Amino acid sequence: MDDNHLGEFLRARRARLRPQDVGMASHGLRRVAGLRREEVAVLAGVNADYYTRLEQGRERHPSAQVLDALGRALLLDTDAFLHLHRLAGVSPASRGSSHVTERVGPALRQLMDGYAHTPAFVMSRTLDLLAANALADALFTPFTPADNLARMIFLDPAGRQFYRDWDLAAEAVVANLRQAAGFDPELPRLRDLVDTLTAHSAAFRGLWAEHSVRGKTRDAKELLHPDVGALSLTYQSFDVRDAPGQQLVIYHAEPGSPSAHALGLLGSLHAGERQTAADSTGQ
Repeated sequence: MDDNHLGEFLRARRARLRPQDVGMASHGLRRVAGLRREEVAVLAGVNADYYTRLEQGRERHPSAQVLDALGRALLLDTDAFLHLHRLAGVSPASRGSSHVTERVGPALRQLMDGYAHTPAFVMSRTLDLLAANALADALFTPFTPADNLARMIFLDPAGRQFYRDWDLAAEAVVANLRQAAGFDPELPRLRDLVDTLTAHSAAFRGLWAEHSVRGKTRDAKELLHPDVGALSLTYQSFDVRDAPGQQLVIYHAEPGSPSAHALGLLGSLHAGERQTAADSTGQ
């Protein structure tokens, strides 16, 4: 991973915009994709040479006002806007929240176990699965191991069958990792994960270069489990207040739907397998 994270992000987002997207006329032959540096500088009301130094990494300490202007010029949504500020070390939570813990407290584990009819799990910013209830364990049985959502999607052969819209799931996962990089680009776990995915997945390399940023909130999941078939689920995610960097994710099926019945069947099958395993070991 290059250490010019701010410059990379600015270049990538500039390349995604065309003059007509920002109400500018296009003149002459364009040798670069997207907007020119000078055009971004005009839109943001900053000196063109100063903006060039930002992209090249020769200037790394822009003010909050400059970042606000660049965010507006590049048409950044909320997630990408906050990510830009974190990369520059300006967001109030950018460094103060960089310390994360991988320990999931007993109260949270007990809460997850209380969701007997819906999968629930806790993950880190780098998408490591830190804890899961029984139904989440059952849901992720196609993966060996079920350890990190990004690795599971890009490097586990089961990923392309499990995620019915693999392209959408892959884009979301990479955007989640980009958001994690905004909190702490030098986080060793993040660097190791990105290096591994970059080395072994051309699809990941392409998506990583796009610099899309997105946090987990609420979305749809279209899955295909080998034991119960198709599952149409939604999820909600919640920040764990006493463990910065952790998120509780809860999957949900529409009550009375085929997916709800399939989740119930999955839970029964998994419970039966666990009981059989316990009986065989005399526990």
